[in-house]
Amino acid sequence: MGFGQHQSFYLRTYWLRKAIQQLDNNRFFYDKDASELIGLGTNMVKSLKHWIEATEICETDKRNAENKVIHTISPFGEIFNEYDPYIEMNDTISIIHYHIVDNKEPSTTWYWFFNEYEKKSFVKEEAIKDLITWINKNYDSKNSIDTLERDIDCLIKQYYSKSKSDDPEEVIQSPLTALNLIEEIDGRIYKRSPKYENIGLTALMYVLLKYGHSEISIDELETNRNLWGKIFNLQRSEIVKAVEQLVNATKYPLVFDRTNRLDLVRVTLVDPIDFLKEEYVRKERALR
Repeated sequence: MGFGQHQSFYLRTYWLRKAIQQLDNNRFFYDKDASELIGLGTNMVKSLKHWIEATEICETDKRNAENKVIHTISPFGEIFNEYDPYIEMNDTISIIHYHIVDNKEPSTTWYWFFNEYEKKSFVKEEAIKDLITWINKNYDSKNSIDTLERDIDCLIKQYYSKSKSDDPEEVIQSPLTALNLIEEIDGRIYKRSPKYENIGLTALMYVLLKYGHSEISIDELETNRNLWGKIFNLQRSEIVKAVEQLVNATKYPLVFDRTNRLDLVRVTLVDPIDFLKEEYVRKERALR
């Protein structure tokens, strides 16, 4: 399990780009001068190391001569760096979010919140108690309440800002606030249900391809872990609209079978990264 590895710092808009620029040195995050070189505090550097791993911008391995851990830019990181390093497209934001929440490691609280936690509204103290209950039910290890409180606080700040800004120079805000997946009203947190357009058809198709099933029902898209209803809070009506758009819009066709009330989606499975690369190339050409 992974708790508290963010050092209480949520992901900032330009951090991933700053990290990639340093990865010519694949031991950068273990360099004693890393903080000075990247222009962040020591704990922020530790936080950034966590986020580049959680977002799958990089891959970790033990491949150098001394068998020490190194970071290399992942295939997704290469696409990100070439086509949207400033995180301007909602598809990019959605994919970054998906990568953070699709595994129990290294951001266990994030995985729990979007895949396991059923409540649609709550206060922070309630969420912390519910998280502790889930951990105790599923794991033997114990975690300090302070660490779990920091996780919940960081998660909320990462997805909700009381003072949102459209200024591209605003580097303090998290890019994930643009998804509008949660909001806070009078101390109570609410999970929000976005429109599928706010998530992006490319991101939604990418998630389907990563899921890896050639046939899937609308019910599963709504309720299964790591699928649209869970990780993006999409309601069934928006899921159906997104499927209908993907049937008509994507190069890799879907078949939407609504006969006999089956509501089945049949997916032409291709490599998710190949799909993503072609989609970003297409988007870039469309902007020329």
